[in-house]
Amino acid sequence: MIINLRVWRQASASAEGKMVSYRVEGVSEDMSFLEMLDLLNEDLTLKGEEPIAFDHDCREGICGMCGVVINGSAHGRASSPVPTTTCQLHMRSFADGATIDVEPWRAGAFPVIKDLVVDRTAFDRIIQAGGFISVNAGAAPEAHSVPAPKIEADRAFDAATCIGCGACVAACPNGSSMLFTSAKITHLAMLPQGQPERYSRVKAMVATQDELGFGGCTNIGECAAVCPKQIPLDTISQLNRDLIKALFRKDGK
Repeated sequence: MIINLRVWRQASASAEGKMVSYRVEGVSEDMSFLEMLDLLNEDLTLKGEEPIAFDHDCREGICGMCGVVINGSAHGRASSPVPTTTCQLHMRSFADGATIDVEPWRAGAFPVIKDLVVDRTAFDRIIQAGGFISVNAGAAPEAHSVPAPKIEADRAFDAATCIGCGACVAACPNGSSMLFTSAKITHLAMLPQGQPERYSRVKAMVATQDELGFGGCTNIGECAAVCPKQIPLDTISQLNRDLIKALFRKDGK
């Protein structure tokens, strides 16, 4: 296959960026999207040019570091039959001779560091604001020692699968992080261990995401459509319910 790429190149956070065109030859349809970028970078290195910087780690769809916008869609969702991470998107999804635009996440809270690499530490700060249980629970208890209804346990597990890749933010026209934040809040809100800090948690995490410059949620649903772990949109409803209860609690917690 021959692939024509238009890639966002930006030397540093303070530099101006632009789209640069490349022709990649010898692409196998069995290659992942990142392997195709590796092929291009090998060619650029041999030519003495600066390779394209992009984030990646596990390349197994687990960590979510590989996120980029492909043809206007986070993780290349428009090119894949199901939501997936960029590293699990294969070149068989594209036609021979296709022109593909590759850009970094576009959000005010995710500033570009270099090329396709963005700073996602804003997510870490949201977690630091309350996405944890501060009680010292000791060693891991037996699985059935703390009863939890199956419906709530399943919901907690579904929310816990969020990998924090940031696709939801990149896909949202408002640059909102509500799907990410609501997944972290719902995960703990459904478990007995998460109850003591349930309402202080939601207030702190929502306040932090607002301070960091994420946009507001207007229920467009693009976030859930591109989520590689298919976090359900109704986790945002869970966050809103908990936030309303938190704001009207008499104890202020």
